[in-house]
Amino acid sequence: MASIVEVEGLQKTYDGGFEALRGVSLGIEEGEILALLGPNGAGKTTLISALCGITTPTGGTARVGGHDIVSEYRKARAMIGLVPQEVALEPFEKVINTVRFSRGLFGKSRDEALIEKLLRQLSLWDKRNSRTRELSGGMKRRVLIAKALVHEPKVLFLDEPTAGVDVELRRDMWRVVEGLKAEGVTIILTTHYIEEAEAIADRVAVINRGEILLVEDKIDLMRRMGRKTLRIDLSTPIDAVPEGLAHYDLELSPEGDALSYHYDTRGQDGTGITRLLQALAAEGLTLRDVHTSQSSLEEIFVGLVKEDAA
Repeated sequence: MASIVEVEGLQKTYDGGFEALRGVSLGIEEGEILALLGPNGAGKTTLISALCGITTPTGGTARVGGHDIVSEYRKARAMIGLVPQEVALEPFEKVINTVRFSRGLFGKSRDEALIEKLLRQLSLWDKRNSRTRELSGGMKRRVLIAKALVHEPKVLFLDEPTAGVDVELRRDMWRVVEGLKAEGVTIILTTHYIEEAEAIADRVAVINRGEILLVEDKIDLMRRMGRKTLRIDLSTPIDAVPEGLAHYDLELSPEGDALSYHYDTRGQDGTGITRLLQALAAEGLTLRDVHTSQSSLEEIFVGLVKEDAA
């Protein structure tokens, strides 16, 4: 699939020498949802700001829909919708006029049906004649989303769109995102709620200290880097792992009533579970229950960032 956003060696160095972006290269495919993950200060917002024309890169190139973000700024920006972290709205303007104005800024003809559709999707229709200063924080966030979508962008950047908002807005937000993806809109998401990225993203990009650590299909990443854990609940607690089980590198729970065994399903010698269960029986341990779990995307992300910082 063709890349609708192409980033090659993008750099941003601020006065004083701080390098916010250090040669970032990234291709974002048309119609995908890409989760851009990284700790605070990693460069996520700087990268989005550069692509949206809010800040000017100091090196490298980037194109949106084939349009250079610097030399063809207006054409590139017309393809982009942005939901920023900060809530900045004209306090005395009505909701519906705020959204209409955003559409007009991009030279789009008036479309009341589209505006009504967006406001209804975001549960704002009943508030359409309210001034934005009268809205709650969550409602203001909804207005930002409507403003970002009203000119029908092909690429949507969501920079921490659900930070500090209620569960209902998150549900509405992801319902809108799923609809946009079905229509072929490309979505780039940054979030601190990594379980959201795990639920909706197609691919994951991890950025730290201004550099991209990896870009990979979410399922492939979790299969490659995720580890599985077998938890063995014991009928009778034990004080320590028996010496005969030492080479299995088992973890004993603080209460002594459970053992955890980490394994890789791709191992050449198998998982080792069958041999472990036989060894447990040989040591006279009686099992009460067993169950497995797999690493989450959050655990993988934390491990990558720690490894990069080492």
